[in-house]
Amino acid sequence: MTDAPRPAGVTPPVAVVFATAVFLALAIAGLGVASLALDADVIPVRGLGPLPGVAGMLLALSVFAGVLLWGLRAVPPGYLTAVPCALGAYVGETVGIAIGAAVTGGDAARGLAAAGAVALGWPGAVVAVSALVAGAFGVLLVRSGGERPHWRWEREDDEDR
Repeated sequence: MTDAPRPAGVTPPVAVVFATAVFLALAIAGLGVASLALDADVIPVRGLGPLPGVAGMLLALSVFAGVLLWGLRAVPPGYLTAVPCALGAYVGETVGIAIGAAVTGGDAARGLAAAGAVALGWPGAVVAVSALVAGAFGVLLVRSGGERPHWRWEREDDEDR
C-alpha cells in the first residue's frame, strides 16, 4: 500500500464495466417490456432462431464498451460521450443481427430483413436509449468526486473532535 491519495471518482475501466452492465440490463429489460406491451416480437422475422439476437446484443455491448472507454480518456469526460455510445450500440445491434443470421446459415434475405426491422422499428430505439442512459451513467461515475465512507473521527478536517 502506498500513502499516495486515491483519485476521486471511479477509474475509466471500472466505470466501463459498470456502465456496460447497466446497458445490458436496461436493453434486455426494455426490449422485454416493450415486446410485452406492444405484443410484438423483437425480431419479427421467422425461422432465424435465437442466435442473431444474441450476436446483435454481443456486438452492441462490445461497441458500446469500446466507444465509452475511448470517450472516457478526456479529463474530465463530457456527457456528450453518451451520444456516440448510443449510435455505436444501435449500429452494433443491427450489424450483429445480420452477421448472426449469416453465420447460422440462414437465408441472407431474412437476415437483412431482420436487421432492417430492428433498425427501423422500436427495438433499435430501445437499444439506443439504453446505451444513451448507460453511457451518461459511465461518465457520471468518472466525474463524480465520491470517495469511500468515513467515520466522523476519521476525517482530518473535522473541527469538533
